[in-house]
Amino acid sequence: MKQSRIDFTKVDAALLPTIILVGRPNVGKSALFNRLIRRREALVYNTPGDHVTRDIREGVAKLGDLRFRVLDSAGLETAATSGSILARTVDMTGNVLVRSQFAIFLIDVRDGLQPLDLEVGQWLRKHASGIHTIVAMNKSESLDEHGVLTSAAGEAHRLGFGDPVAISAETGLGMAELYETLRPLFEEYMFQLPNNGLNQDDPTSEAEASEGDESKLPLQLAIVGRPNVGKSTLLNALLQEQRVLVGPESGLTRDSIRAKFQFDNRTVYLVDTAGWMERAGKEKGPSSLSVVQSRKNLMRAHIVALVLDAEKIAKSKNSVDHQEVMIARQAIEEGRGLVVVVNKMDLLRENQRLLEKVMDAVPKEIQTVIPQVMSRHSWKDSATQPKVKYFTQVKARPPTFVTFMSGKTELSDTDIRFLTRSLKEDFDIGGIPIRILQRSIPRKVSSFKSNIKKRGSSIKRMKTDKRTEVSDPTQS
Repeated sequence: MKQSRIDFTKVDAALLPTIILVGRPNVGKSALFNRLIRRREALVYNTPGDHVTRDIREGVAKLGDLRFRVLDSAGLETAATSGSILARTVDMTGNVLVRSQFAIFLIDVRDGLQPLDLEVGQWLRKHASGIHTIVAMNKSESLDEHGVLTSAAGEAHRLGFGDPVAISAETGLGMAELYETLRPLFEEYMFQLPNNGLNQDDPTSEAEASEGDESKLPLQLAIVGRPNVGKSTLLNALLQEQRVLVGPESGLTRDSIRAKFQFDNRTVYLVDTAGWMERAGKEKGPSSLSVVQSRKNLMRAHIVALVLDAEKIAKSKNSVDHQEVMIARQAIEEGRGLVVVVNKMDLLRENQRLLEKVMDAVPKEIQTVIPQVMSRHSWKDSATQPKVKYFTQVKARPPTFVTFMSGKTELSDTDIRFLTRSLKEDFDIGGIPIRILQRSIPRKVSSFKSNIKKRGSSIKRMKTDKRTEVSDPTQS
């Protein structure tokens, strides 16, 4: 492949060209998105009568030496009633077109050109007239080059977007041809930008620029909670754009949406996980895949935001249920920071009594059921209390300490919580999670060291011409 005249690794990420993937449902948009970003981030599942992708997913794509931003959209269907999920996904796709300069229009070459493909083409000409559109015939790996594939290419010309590119998002077929199509388009786009979009003030990567300064490293924030507590609404509010589909329907979010934004000169990767706490083990298909994906993203996070529903709390006896307690405890045990968010408080404004009940009940119950983050007690001075020989920090992310104990007795969970809270208060660590490990010092090791100290006073050193000799008067 011919190399690009632009070094895209030095281009400011915000100025990279942006491609949106569009097409009718189940033509392979998410599979192509995963191949371009080189990791399996978007859910891929064969559901002929349903939409797996419902939200806008964004990532940085790599194709040869090209770098660009890619948006994975929901499957487009024009026959949608006002207010339906389908209508909202179409509207959301239309809203993000303004952020794109290019579009890849995918069709399923094995199905041939469908009437819905023609409708999507008309929709693109109406809503994306200023966007350069490339037609990609996906799933071409099963067709021969000179027979059916040639016929399909001729049929794809009916869409009116020029010569199509035959690809296979699943196997990687046609990626070189896609590169040759995109390269001159990207070069022309970049040459129109000031300084070709180069970040001349700081051409280094985000990781290199932050090396040695952990306070500037990207922060991973995961939003978790039961279905319909407002996780997606919170993400949209933080991003200040309609990135994720929201509504009264249960289980709208299937993919764990990962979005990037800046806060206080620091990059934050925000992950909206699907509401999987009530769905684990109960659903199959794409919903079951979203459960696995949500758990995986939770384990990557530095901070976990547990979202609660204020309206449900006001109507129930408990602020948090067993599954929410378990996820909070797991976050703490894994060394993640925990933030508890009580959403939908605006629904209680007209009932001051319920509002005060929620504001009073949530902190008290969290202190009771998740004592790892709020409890503290006085250190007990007892003969039966295990003795701490010394205490040292061994790791910074998260701050990890090792306490060395005499004998086999270990500190209780209550003692560990006391040490944790003491460290946070004394060193003003705040919400940063702390991990404390315990190691026992065998008694025989302690007695051996004491014997060495006792014998040390009776050892004399005698100097000779050849070497230094050590003599023990007790052996003479």
